Amino acid sequence: MADGVALLVAPRHVMRYAEDMLALSPNIRVWEGMAAVLGVCLVAGTRGLRYEWLWGVTGLAMIIKGAVLLMAPTRWRERMLGWCLRRENVDYRFWGIGLCTLALLLLQAAGWIGTE
Repeated sequence: MADGVALLVAPRHVMRYAEDMLALSPNIRVWEGMAAVLGVCLVAGTRGLRYEWLWGVTGLAMIIKGAVLLMAPTRWRERMLGWCLRRENVDYRFWGIGLCTLALLLLQAAGWIGTE
């Protein structure tokens, strides 16, 4: 939820910060491996929850993205990250809306909000 709100409020600042972090620590492989592992956790940990197919698709997307960036040659990885970091602000805001929506749906599916 916090990432989504940050992208909605200050997308350029968030992306500039992400770019600075990549410049300071260019070894993104650790983070991409973690994204793939967390994708597996999302797929396995949301069995039986409402919107199970949504969590499955989201977890699968995390696994694929993490695996591709983990195993891609450096040149490909740099091109993909460059493309992601140089989008228009409106694109980041749409991602922010998507992240906020996913967070709210997960909270609702887990029974933390929206229950009587």
